[in-house]
Amino acid sequence: MENSVTDIIDQKIAKQRPGSILVQEDFRGTGTATAINMALSRLAGKGKIYRLTHGIYYKPKQDPLFGDLLPSPQEVAESIARKEHIRIRPSGMYALHKLGISTQVPTRMVYLTNGQRREIRMGKTEIIFKPTTAKKMALKGPLSSLVIQALEELGTIDLPEKVQQKMKDFLNKENPALLKNDLALAPARVHDFIYHLLKGNNDRMVNA
Repeated sequence: MENSVTDIIDQKIAKQRPGSILVQEDFRGTGTATAINMALSRLAGKGKIYRLTHGIYYKPKQDPLFGDLLPSPQEVAESIARKEHIRIRPSGMYALHKLGISTQVPTRMVYLTNGQRREIRMGKTEIIFKPTTAKKMALKGPLSSLVIQALEELGTIDLPEKVQQKMKDFLNKENPALLKNDLALAPARVHDFIYHLLKGNNDRMVNA
């Protein structure tokens, strides 16, 4: 039975594009969870897939110059979110890094999610899905949501002028309708900080 499960999974993987991230749930219906895990482990041993971390695999992708290309932790997080049909949003220090406010690459990448808590370790990097409220997940702006998360991490008092200017630049690039949505959902102190940061700047400032 295990051999047939391995063969079936091997055939399914052959149809996946190189660079695909694979998890056990992709192969439900081909056998028991134990048989699937054993098949994936066996295929990894043959070099057909690469084990990234417990329960998460990767179909090798070759580059003519650099050889095997491995996915980034961000790609792994986004792929898992798609597979589980959940939403994730960078928070904390990772949000600061995404905005370029912190140049230190975080070893702990925390995402807010509408799904269940999940922790994934890839080498020295830890990916954490942290359940949060529906209100926080209702933020829509790709830039304004990051700024709001960054301000929740840093606070709004005595921020360096350079940091404030960088946040202002990002907010000025945001879609005004999305900015209005996110301002309405932001904590009061963050809302007021952004309001005063942008007030009188130009027509992109959305009265809230």
